[in-house]
Amino acid sequence: MGNSQLGIPASGERTVGSSNGDHSPFSLGSTVVKRAGILQEESIRSMLDRRRTERPRRKPIRVMKFGGTSVGDASRIRKVIEISREASDEDHVLVVVSAMSGVTNKLIEAATQSEAGERAQVAMIFEELRKQHDAAVTALIHPSAERRRLAQRMHAVFDEGDHLCQGTILLRELTLRARDSISSLGERLSAPLLAAALAEHGVVSEAIEATELFVTDSCHGAAEPRMDLTRERCQARLRPLLQQGIVPVVTGFIGATEEGVLTTLGRGGSDYSATILGSAVDADEVIIWTDVDGVLTADPRLVLGASTIPEISYLEAAELAYFGAKVLHPKTLRPVMQSEIPVWIRNTFAPELSGTKITPAGPPNGGGVKALTAIGDVALITVGGPGIVGMRDVLGRTFTTTAAVPADVLLISQSSSQNDICFVVPFAVAKSTVEALRREFRQDLVHEKVEHITLDTTIAIVAVVGEGMRGIPGIVGRILSALGRESVSIIAIAQGSSECNVSLVVGQKDMKAALLAVHQEFQLASVNAKALPLSSTHSTIDHAESSPTRRPGMAAELAQGMD
Repeated sequence: MGNSQLGIPASGERTVGSSNGDHSPFSLGSTVVKRAGILQEESIRSMLDRRRTERPRRKPIRVMKFGGTSVGDASRIRKVIEISREASDEDHVLVVVSAMSGVTNKLIEAATQSEAGERAQVAMIFEELRKQHDAAVTALIHPSAERRRLAQRMHAVFDEGDHLCQGTILLRELTLRARDSISSLGERLSAPLLAAALAEHGVVSEAIEATELFVTDSCHGAAEPRMDLTRERCQARLRPLLQQGIVPVVTGFIGATEEGVLTTLGRGGSDYSATILGSAVDADEVIIWTDVDGVLTADPRLVLGASTIPEISYLEAAELAYFGAKVLHPKTLRPVMQSEIPVWIRNTFAPELSGTKITPAGPPNGGGVKALTAIGDVALITVGGPGIVGMRDVLGRTFTTTAAVPADVLLISQSSSQNDICFVVPFAVAKSTVEALRREFRQDLVHEKVEHITLDTTIAIVAVVGEGMRGIPGIVGRILSALGRESVSIIAIAQGSSECNVSLVVGQKDMKAALLAVHQEFQLASVNAKALPLSSTHSTIDHAESSPTRRPGMAAELAQGMD
């Protein structure tokens, strides 16, 4: 028997008076009340739906960094404008920009020539830089009051640089503070140029010097950010601009102490600037636009068939950067690791390609060998002799002395008999490191406790990188077998505790053969050939103007270019 037959009201129905089915006013009232309730419910639902539609959707924040080759001249800057304009239509965009290609090297040369008193050489360098920037302004900005304002701002930066160099010439001393100030001029020129060019093409933008945003320590040439103060300044200065739809164009590579003294983050530091900024504003992603398609399985100049890796982990990318893959600055990923912000490496000149995505864990089931890299501009130092077996402090003294040089130790290996300790340092500091060690162990050498401290500059490091390699049986065996087939002798071997890296010391003459053999053994060209599709937010990297290497072809990079 149904509820209505028992006189029980239906759900949501309110009954007044008799429910016996007679046609009293009370029965009619019950129906009206029910209908009114339904109408009210539909009205409320419609209002909520309208409010949801009207409520502004949170726009993703994208930090996009463009390196030196990406802003090398007017035609390349136009590509940057296209990419930035398209991104700003959908998302909040912050741009970080490097100096124009080659400019930082020229500024450092001007600083060095100033210390030597070469006034004419300095004047020639600055005249060349003025012409380079004036040509870009003329090509990108139509004659207007804005072009005049931009020219005045850029000429003021050049005048400041000239003043710094003249002071250095008078003192015949290039202080670290002056070197930072001179080398930072390139970014301070490119940021207002790009901001004006964006505005010329309808993108409202504002050039901002990172000295307003990044608070660093006072370590000139390699400053580190103070993230708490940097976050406060970035939120206060940049959030209002983003809310107004303005694209901030921030100088890469530089910051300032709390007292306002300009500092630099080190060569290649614009990548680092981008991720510092991404962390400070809680960005959804950081996109580093460069002149290569992404992180490659090997240096394409050395390994035919090297392919783009669609996705790698933070750890893998950091290992590759540390061992010579100059497509990414070694410090780049530090700021975003805690917040797990993805970082993309993409090609400014082929934006249709998806590039490489760097994520906290990498792709699912992504274990095994992922990529190879090599460093040729290194040297092997050996401290050895039978007498060191009983010297309990030999390791401590060796590496304390090395750290004081200072020298970065790239790899350490020790014989099981403890007769020899060998380690690899950059070639640039190898001689000074050996001299420091011989001073430290002078008495031990005399008494033959330490028999020798030797230096070998004919070696290279080949690093095999991949997440979780130690947990996959046979990886090291396959590496050694592949090298054995090509008659490549291994001088030393080390495996990192991260399970992400197996490093081999080989003769420099064998470096290319070693890369080719291992690349072929693990079929990296075919394994990583599949492209990763673009994300729904079009997730998409460089101030990495490398210094000249000691000999052609010595520095093996994962990417052919380096901004």
